[in-house]
Amino acid sequence: MKFKSLILSLLFSPMIAMAAAPSGVMYKDPNCGCCGSHAKYLRDAGFQIKEQPTANMSEIKQKYGTDKAASCHTIVMGGYAIEGHVPAAAITKLLKEKPTAKGIAVPGMPANSPGMGDYKPGTIEVMLIAKDGSVKSYGKF
Repeated sequence: MKFKSLILSLLFSPMIAMAAAPSGVMYKDPNCGCCGSHAKYLRDAGFQIKEQPTANMSEIKQKYGTDKAASCHTIVMGGYAIEGHVPAAAITKLLKEKPTAKGIAVPGMPANSPGMGDYKPGTIEVMLIAKDGSVKSYGKF
C-alpha cells in the first residue's frame, strides 16, 4: 500500500507544482522580441506565461487601465494588469499582498529591466496603478 501511495505522489507531484505556479496571459505586439525575453525570464522564475500576439496594443492598455504607465506588453494575471518589464519579485509581492489596484507597471522600456538586458535587482522602479488610474511608486525591485 505504501508503494502505491509513493507511485501516485511521484506521478501527481509535478502536476500539483504546475497548478500552483501563477499563470498569466501576455498581450504583445507580434513583432516585438523583448516581450518574449521577458516571458522567458518570468517562466524561469516559476510563472506560467502564455504569449498572445495582438496588433492593437493600445486597445489592450485602455481595457486594463495601464495606458498612463505604458510599456511594450501587458500581462493579465491574478486579476491584475502587469505592464512592461516588471521584475518577478514585484509580481510575487502584488499577488501576495493583493492591493486594491488595477495593477503594476514599469513604464517605458528601461535598459536594465528583465528582458531588456542585464537586469540588476533593486534598480527598477515599479509603479502601482490605482483603481482611479493614478500612478504611484510601488518600490524598487
